[in-house]
Amino acid sequence: MTDDADMTSPQDPDLAVRRWRAAAERPESLLIDGFHALKHTLRFGGEVRQVLTADAAGLAVLAEKLAPDVAERILAAATAVPPAVLRELVPRPHPTGVAALAVRPDLDAVLDRLAALPRRAPVVVLDNPRNLGNIGAVVRLAAGFGATGVVTTGDVDPWHPGVVRAGAGLHFATNVARLPTDRLPAGPRFVLDPEGDDIRSVVLPDDALLVFGSERHGVCEELRAGADGLLAIPMRPQVSSFNLATSVGMGLFHWMSHTRSS
Repeated sequence: MTDDADMTSPQDPDLAVRRWRAAAERPESLLIDGFHALKHTLRFGGEVRQVLTADAAGLAVLAEKLAPDVAERILAAATAVPPAVLRELVPRPHPTGVAALAVRPDLDAVLDRLAALPRRAPVVVLDNPRNLGNIGAVVRLAAGFGATGVVTTGDVDPWHPGVVRAGAGLHFATNVARLPTDRLPAGPRFVLDPEGDDIRSVVLPDDALLVFGSERHGVCEELRAGADGLLAIPMRPQVSSFNLATSVGMGLFHWMSHTRSS
């Protein structure tokens, strides 16, 4: 938790609201929506400037039960406000009744970590993803499997509050960035494609880029053309596709199963 001068005393809800409104306009501010997103943001080193709750008693129970490692920090920072006030400040308040403002990580530092070689785990590349929930689910998977990070192409911000909410704040447990296709990190590039070789026949190297397209459009021709391999996840005939996050989970599990057994 930061000692920034913007950190609000939990005893002064009016001041907390005024400072929230001012801080929310800053380009580096990031909405952390819900208890689990806040828990993970703190657990993995995110800088949190304010915490508001519409249910102080419920927050205390959640913190002590589900996040004892950061419970003291959460409760010390939390300012109780009426539910109607939280609804004014947050477009769609989380059922846990807690929201926070954090600071987006420095992009240059994130890019340095994505580009650093040798890598001990793959980078997941999502080519022009559109669904915020799917992107967040992929970030959550990448964090759980210990992937180096998630890179998206296209115009959707992978740090959008809806993505952070869907990812339960686990952006801070990995490296997340948006890049054009010609600036992807170095490394052997494997594109997941229905026409590719069976993924079970390939051992994925730790420094791989695993490239996934959307269920509807797949991976763009530019990324397919530059691939070191096209890989297919076996699927029952007449089933059109797997969900994006499901495909990423299977790809990362395939990588992990070989690295753990070798």
